[in-house]
This record gives sequence, C-alpha cells and structure tokens, in this order.
Amino acid sequence: MSPAHLAAVAASAAHAPSAPVGTCAVRFMLDADPEPGLLPRLLQPFAKRDLVPDRMWSHRQRDVLHVELAMDAMPSDLVALVEGNLRQVVGVHHVARVPEQALRHAA
Repeated sequence: MSPAHLAAVAASAAHAPSAPVGTCAVRFMLDADPEPGLLPRLLQPFAKRDLVPDRMWSHRQRDVLHVELAMDAMPSDLVALVEGNLRQVVGVHHVARVPEQALRHAA
C-alpha cells in the first residue's frame, strides 16, 4: 500500500462511528429473584439470535439479584426483541434499558 492510501485509511478510521452501521450500544439492567438457572435463562434471548453479550455482571443483595447485560454493537432491529424476551424470563421483576446517549456521555 502506498503512504497516501494508508493515510486515507487512517483518516477514514478516525471519523468512523464507534459501532458498525445498523447497530447500537445497549445495556440492560435487571432485578430478579436469585434462583438457580436464572443467569443461563437471561442469556437465551441473546444466544438464539447468535449474539454474545460483551459484558455480564450480577450482584445479589438479600433477596434480589441485580444483573447487567451489555453489548457495544447490537443489531438495532433486535434490541426491542431481546428486551421483550428478558421481560418474559421467569423470576425477572424489572428490566430497564440504558439509552445509547447515556452510554456515550458516560464514556
């Protein structure tokens, strides 16, 4: 590659969006009953769409399990579907989606 081509590629990469086109950063915050088998059930909505969360975190506080599932580049057309499936998981009491704009401001 010529130096001019490398410079053009570097300049293009510097102005590229953080997530590929048609994707968005998403974070789901859930409160659920701390039951055996809950965490794998929360991964099913991702797995059946061939998705793997970038981050998964959980913390038990007495009788509530707080869970965070996040993806840096989730296909935009699947966000609402996955959110709906998470709401249907037995034992889940609350699901909140952190808006993409809030994730950008936190970074």
